[in-house]
Amino acid sequence: MSTTLSTMNPDAAADIDPDAAAALGADGLRYKVWGGDWCPDCTQQLPGFAAALDAAGVPGDRIEQFPVEKVDGEKRGPGMDEYGVEYIPTVIVFDAEGDEVARFVESADTDIATYLSRELADG
Repeated sequence: MSTTLSTMNPDAAADIDPDAAAALGADGLRYKVWGGDWCPDCTQQLPGFAAALDAAGVPGDRIEQFPVEKVDGEKRGPGMDEYGVEYIPTVIVFDAEGDEVARFVESADTDIATYLSRELADG
């Protein structure tokens, strides 16, 4: 996996739900990940998500990473306006046709991988 965010280095100790990993590894799914290595939410959540993508066998060329900087108190980064990203971490999942099928924004009642796998199942 080509990494531009150090927070997207997989956490080897992460406890990966096999069902979540299977859902994330579905054919054709692509991921866009916005985060900041300075962001506490990102450093807490993204390593586990990266480990789930790894466990799912998602190839690096299906994962795009967008580093977000904090400039004068505002978050700025590539693609934020285009995809309506305000909070980080944000992960958007696209199907093979390029349609958005799930989105995780900042926090949820569970980890990113489990949240997205539920969204994909509901979709």
